[in-house]
Amino acid sequence: MIRHAAPAAANLGPFRLRRRLGRGGMAEVHLADAVGASGFQRAVAIKTVAPELQGEASLERALIHEATLAGRFHHRNLVAILGLGVDDGRYYVVMEYVDGGDLAGHLGRPLPLALALMIAHEVALGLAYLHAATDDRGLPLGLVHRDVGPRNVLVSTSGDVKLADFGLTKPTALADLTAPGLRKGTWQYMAPEQIAGDPVTAAADQFGLGVTLVELVGGAHPFAADTPAATMAAIERSDPALGGLAPDLRAVAARALARRPTERFPSMAAFGAALGAARQVRPWAGPVELGAWVAAGPCHFVPAAGETTPPDSR
Repeated sequence: MIRHAAPAAANLGPFRLRRRLGRGGMAEVHLADAVGASGFQRAVAIKTVAPELQGEASLERALIHEATLAGRFHHRNLVAILGLGVDDGRYYVVMEYVDGGDLAGHLGRPLPLALALMIAHEVALGLAYLHAATDDRGLPLGLVHRDVGPRNVLVSTSGDVKLADFGLTKPTALADLTAPGLRKGTWQYMAPEQIAGDPVTAAADQFGLGVTLVELVGGAHPFAADTPAATMAAIERSDPALGGLAPDLRAVAARALARRPTERFPSMAAFGAALGAARQVRPWAGPVELGAWVAAGPCHFVPAAGETTPPDSR
């Protein structure tokens, strides 16, 4: 993989920006330093609306929504939101920095089965926490991430697995403001009901993780087709290709990828328990093994003008 990086502006609020880490959709993420007294310094990730879209009220509201919603989360498998700031009218979200990169950048590399199952299991634990989140009165929020896939799973050289990007996360109890027929999410990992524009529940996140699991274990998308439209049609109408999986993993994946939400696992916790059981009967891998695999990643840095050192991953 070739990674290009662009120099960032010098400062944003009290943070000293080092460089842009990446861009997706309508936002971009920078590596920055939080500095304090007596030489204190901590690396953080800063998310902002893309420069050319600054001032778009709907995008700023989405950024604020993400920060205020995810700021209440505290789980080792969710990227921590550390703060929300504004500098000269420019809103930004301060996030935990994960030194390693997203899982999408590692797809295609040889991945031991034990690590594939570990990653999927850790993501399931984070999603189970998200789905069970409650408000200040202890009432369920009914949250759904809506965009589970390798691009939003961060893996670190310390062996962490963290789900990121809560911009599409919504409580199912609230009205869905998405226009009829408009799909939100990453098309390769959308559940059939998302593609159809129907209301989604936590079962949609199972589907995205199920696709990711098959890619990690089997090395191929279970609904792969020649075009995005053909892939989405296969997701809606075809059975997943699971031939390369062991029988127990095939059963787990098939249930998570069931066409009807009611035929999937009763909860993400149950999906996670099934993944945990599959791990128990195989060679075990943990943070040390994952960290070593991430550190050996095949990233090759092409410097931007004036830049001589490799960029860090978000």
